Amino acid sequence: MPVVSYTAVSTIPPLVAVACNPESYTCKLTLRSRTFSMSLLGRDGTSKLDKLATIHGGDLKDKLDSAGLAHRKGVRLNVPAIVGAWATLECSLRSKQKLGDHLLLVGLVRAAYASDAFSDFWDFRRYKPILYTGWKDGMTVFQGPYE
Repeated sequence: MPVVSYTAVSTIPPLVAVACNPESYTCKLTLRSRTFSMSLLGRDGTSKLDKLATIHGGDLKDKLDSAGLAHRKGVRLNVPAIVGAWATLECSLRSKQKLGDHLLLVGLVRAAYASDAFSDFWDFRRYKPILYTGWKDGMTVFQGPYE
């Protein structure tokens, strides 16, 4: 799944967390398969993520493709990895916790790969992350300079 925010929660073992709406098709698939991927897109992918957020996956054969996001099978797990993502984490579901109206999913990272814009840290002259700021008539993101 493309993500705009996640957090590392442990180094040993490598654990990450992401919040998802338990009513979403993607969240239901994740809970059923107990695996998921997180792909980081650049700011140029904002319109595709915006479209993705408004599509119900249960109505389509391929939700990612319908939003214009080409994907392939992950390198370690049977999860979608978005082609051209700046980074992808493939995870097995370790735990879940209901927090308010969302579920916090904690995943054990089974594979991680990134573009050459990452080498111990991100080169923000090349990688312009999507910095989600809310939802108002669509996804709103930080559009300013990264300097």
